[in-house]
Amino acid sequence: MKKIILVVDDDMDYLFQIKLKIEQFGFEAITAESQREGEKVIEAMKPDLAIFDLMMENEDSGFILSYKIKKKYPEVPVILATAVTAETGMGFNLSEESNRSWIKADLFLDKGIRTDQLEKEIKKLLKI
Repeated sequence: MKKIILVVDDDMDYLFQIKLKIEQFGFEAITAESQREGEKVIEAMKPDLAIFDLMMENEDSGFILSYKIKKKYPEVPVILATAVTAETGMGFNLSEESNRSWIKADLFLDKGIRTDQLEKEIKKLLKI
């Protein structure tokens, strides 16, 4: 059975592209276009991995989704895919304990990541 990856992003072009890539890697992709839609999916099913955009209808939508999925399914790996560093210069370092305590993601990726790197990171988090 294929692993299911939930992708939540309000950028329709990015959502379409990432869904295609995930399916090419051999996984099933479930998509949602907003934090609200993502929350509904999390309530209805447990994905094997989740990829969330950081800024959607709220500036912290990705953090909220990460918190909610980790509260319900603590073992599900979460990737925050964002362009916030390129746009604002703000970065988040998950190797710092002070950040890990409130950021409930397993990995930060900058949008525009190479396809081979994305596949490698997903497989590492899924331990396959």
